[in-house]
Amino acid sequence: MPASIYRRKFNAQLVSLFVGSTFAGDMFAKTHAKATDDVLLAKNAPKGIDPTGYLISEKLDGVRALWDGKQLRFRSGKAIAAPQWFTDKLPKTALDGELWLARGAFDKLSGIVRKAQPIDSEWQQVNYMVFELPASHAFTGKSFEQRYVHLRTIVQAADFAQLQTVLQFTASNQATLQAKLQEVVQAGGEGLVLHLAQAPYTTGRSDVLLKLKPQQDAEATVVAHITGKGKYAGMTGALAVKTPEGIRFKLGTGLSDHERQHPPAIGSTVTYTYTDLTPAGKPRFARFLRVYQAD
Repeated sequence: MPASIYRRKFNAQLVSLFVGSTFAGDMFAKTHAKATDDVLLAKNAPKGIDPTGYLISEKLDGVRALWDGKQLRFRSGKAIAAPQWFTDKLPKTALDGELWLARGAFDKLSGIVRKAQPIDSEWQQVNYMVFELPASHAFTGKSFEQRYVHLRTIVQAADFAQLQTVLQFTASNQATLQAKLQEVVQAGGEGLVLHLAQAPYTTGRSDVLLKLKPQQDAEATVVAHITGKGKYAGMTGALAVKTPEGIRFKLGTGLSDHERQHPPAIGSTVTYTYTDLTPAGKPRFARFLRVYQAD
């Protein structure tokens, strides 16, 4: 479908929908209070992907947060200590999104939202950027495009400046997609997310959701600390890690001196970036990014 026709169809859907449907917020709360890991997760986009048929957004470097109509929670199910004035302004509808400050501000954001006692002045900087309607019976079997259109009406009705819908757009070809990726990255963003427009709601790591970045990222488990040499003598020179597929490799680049002196614990999960994979499945130019925090 040509991009211009797609946009006209998309806008027509937005105009035709209105707030007034019933939602499954309470059911979402009961189902996800202990198991919010059951969310949709992105896979890495294949090279040369055809972007037609996808809704595309910027990949935000934020903290995943699920709202059940009463409580904000991390993916782990642990409650987020958000100020009451913040949550009082959220709708009674289950939402999925990310708490976000700005490009390149993940560490500052993480420090704000993980405090047991929230600080109002800090939370006044935090936006809840939403992109999905989880566990909504009104939209069971409906496409992501349809859910997104309705999500926008919910956010508009809430009339809360810190609650925002993640902007979705289309790209008609690979050149347009790459130009947008370059624009976002040059402005300090991480990359793009492509969500199959016609996909019904699903969970787990799925091909319907893809992330496109100049560098790929993934997680691995720390299995050992490798003693450093030379200027790293007396510190950790590298981490021995294992991927979920069982691939083992060393991860040393990207570790700060503090992280070498206090390395991630054995058994912990870390996130790393890489350019591509060798024929044996090992990441090329792997670089430590951070300790993975599911909650």
